[in-house]
Amino acid sequence: MKVATAEEIQELDRRAIEEIGIPGVVLMENAGLHVVRAMRDHFPDLDKQRVLIVCGKGNNGGDGLVVARHLFNQGIDEVRVTLLAEKEQLKGDAKINFDIVTKMNIPIIEITSNEQIPAFRNLSAQADILVDAILGTGLKDAVRGLYKNVIESMNKARRPIISVDIPSGLSADSGVVYGSCIKADITVTFAIPKRGVLLYPAAEYVGELEIVDIGIPQQLIEHSDIKVHLVQAATVKRTFRDRPANTHKGTYGHVLTIAGSPGKAGAALMAGRSALRAGSGLVTLAVPENLRIPLEIPTLEVMTAALPETKEGTISLDAYDAIMALLEDKRVLALGPGLSTHPSTVELVHRLIQSVEVPMVIDADGINAVAQNPGVLLKAKAPVVLTPHPGEMARLVPNIAIQTNRIEVAQETARRYNVFLALKGARTVIASPDGNVFINPTGNPGMATAGAGDVLTGIIAGLISQNIIPVEAAKTGVYLHGLAGDLVAAEKGYYGLIAGDILEMIPYAIKRIQEE
Repeated sequence: MKVATAEEIQELDRRAIEEIGIPGVVLMENAGLHVVRAMRDHFPDLDKQRVLIVCGKGNNGGDGLVVARHLFNQGIDEVRVTLLAEKEQLKGDAKINFDIVTKMNIPIIEITSNEQIPAFRNLSAQADILVDAILGTGLKDAVRGLYKNVIESMNKARRPIISVDIPSGLSADSGVVYGSCIKADITVTFAIPKRGVLLYPAAEYVGELEIVDIGIPQQLIEHSDIKVHLVQAATVKRTFRDRPANTHKGTYGHVLTIAGSPGKAGAALMAGRSALRAGSGLVTLAVPENLRIPLEIPTLEVMTAALPETKEGTISLDAYDAIMALLEDKRVLALGPGLSTHPSTVELVHRLIQSVEVPMVIDADGINAVAQNPGVLLKAKAPVVLTPHPGEMARLVPNIAIQTNRIEVAQETARRYNVFLALKGARTVIASPDGNVFINPTGNPGMATAGAGDVLTGIIAGLISQNIIPVEAAKTGVYLHGLAGDLVAAEKGYYGLIAGDILEMIPYAIKRIQEE
């Protein structure tokens, strides 16, 4: 599913109206009807509720007027509308719907000054449900004055709030909250989701998100130049087809994992075991010589190989030839978990990137090594998947505000260095060199724990070993990783969730995806 900016959704609206010939008032009618249906779904006793619909002067307010009309027409007598403008300011489709509502004798109260805020608070307090139809996707700056006071009053009323298309006060493009913002319980967004309703911190203001079809032709959406997408279960499900009976471990590939250093053996172990849990047939864990014997016992299903090490016990540049030999029958290289940033190890990472001819998944200290010379990525002979958290990303692309521009930063970095990039965090963003970006909906704050990233590295590598192309492996791997974390959280809660819990839940998450 595509995800739009304000400009992109406005262009889809324009094309639907001007090129296809669908009147704007029809789109507005469909939008309002879907909001009413959502209210019916969420409030079974809606007929007994008092509803206050708060409308701005634009098309978002027009949608709200449609909601008022249909609720009233369905026999809900306690429907009131507040208009945050003088009626003379309305125009176009919003004016058409205002005139209809007026002729139906639905009460409309104009709130046009801050002096009327006490009266508005009384109206909010008397209502059982509030509908936010104040501001749409065009907001570019902080909400001030009357609108600010109205939004804050609605939030303080402690009533369920349904936002029309997007919570008022929220940036449709970046997920930035412009000062005061409606904190909705339900947001009914139209046609396709907007970036702002998916990205944090704004996503915390959206509540339950419903995406509804208001009649914009799918051909316009599919053939648009929109590059950002939402990862969906239906897409991920295609990765996990039933396995034929006449297969063997070699069918599902062999992962080589280069990882570990003194004090960080666990990172290597989790990356290796996660690849198996994701379905890889074989995994070899290549570690510094001093870690091989300690890792032999807990690895069980994972094979191990000892590599030459530095005096500090990290993998040495001298390991290059041994690694290249190990790669001869492997489909993918996972590189970085617990690796260290010893100068010899960093040099090894750079050399491997320029030499390896199978896809690579690079994480943690592998990324920190790359950050010392990002241009080395342009010399890679095979596809590279990077999985940085925001701190690692800041080292890779310094002096850039990453968290407020996650999509753009990931997109530009993937293009610049010709890599697939999963920028981890709340709503992990996956970018490919062709400019396409995918937003992941799974995961939870309990996953902010040591080793969770190592598990993701192993999952993606394990998927690539099964001949899944890197972009699909990254999308699917991130979704699967987050879903496994969600299943753990549903059972145990967020507190105390550890990476090992996520690892062990991977098969159950795959089963959940297959059954959906």
